[in-house]
Amino acid sequence: METLIALAAVALLITLGMRLIHRLNTQHDARIAAHHFSDPYPAIARPPGHSPHTRTGQASSHRSTGTWP
Repeated sequence: METLIALAAVALLITLGMRLIHRLNTQHDARIAAHHFSDPYPAIARPPGHSPHTRTGQASSHRSTGTWP
């Protein structure tokens, strides 16, 4: 009888664990679908020294305007 109760408890815990993992995967998929990875950040420029164009007559501490999302 104790073995039957133990097996039922293990089966119940496995079922609850599977449901929890399934719900977490669903939430994760929803977060991925809501975030657009391909959208560029329009206000972000390259770091200083990595730009292909050299700017003459401007201060070297020039920062691009905008905020980091």
